[in-house]
Amino acid sequence: MDWTWYLFRFDGRINRALLWQALLIVALLAGLLGVIGQVIHFLNAEGSSKLSVKLDFDFGLDDLFKLVDPRIYRSLASLGHTDLILKASGLSLFTWIFLATATKRLHDRDKSGWWIIPFFFAPGLFGQFSDLLPDSHWALSLSLTASTLWLWGIVELFIVPGTAGHNRYGPDPSADFGDGSASVSPSAKSWDQSREIEIVPPSASPPGGMHVKRGS
Repeated sequence: MDWTWYLFRFDGRINRALLWQALLIVALLAGLLGVIGQVIHFLNAEGSSKLSVKLDFDFGLDDLFKLVDPRIYRSLASLGHTDLILKASGLSLFTWIFLATATKRLHDRDKSGWWIIPFFFAPGLFGQFSDLLPDSHWALSLSLTASTLWLWGIVELFIVPGTAGHNRYGPDPSADFGDGSASVSPSAKSWDQSREIEIVPPSASPPGGMHVKRGS
């Protein structure tokens, strides 16, 4: 597998299994960054007064929406330089991986990658600023719409299979796995002895018997 294309490029198609695998990779990398942060704190003696270890795995899309919320900037001042660097690098990397793999999965559903906006970005932004909206009927309607779009996106990306066969974004990625056993090279096929062996009459030269054809 071309891992650069799989995790970082936006062309082509991937199936549901590869999207779930990408989320697992993101979770493992997030855990690794959390461990790295704790090791750096320990080496800098920042956590020497505390024996408990706390790992931060909070690298989600909600962090991306917090970037456009000025109210969150005050809490960033309490973070150290190490936490800010790890948080920024992790958020950039994981957001790119999610966008690349989700776009290819939308292609597998024969949809444009721009569907990621109503499926995830619009509901995420609404969830980030929903507490600022007044209690009214139109705010409830917006909440139901955002929830419906988010649920629709989950179904499209993680549950419903892709379109069968080729579509405008490329070949069926599931068919590549199914056709693997059919593409067997001719050299791997069974040896047909009846075609490779000839019976030589006793009067011929070399002496009679069974011999392998010279052109085989």
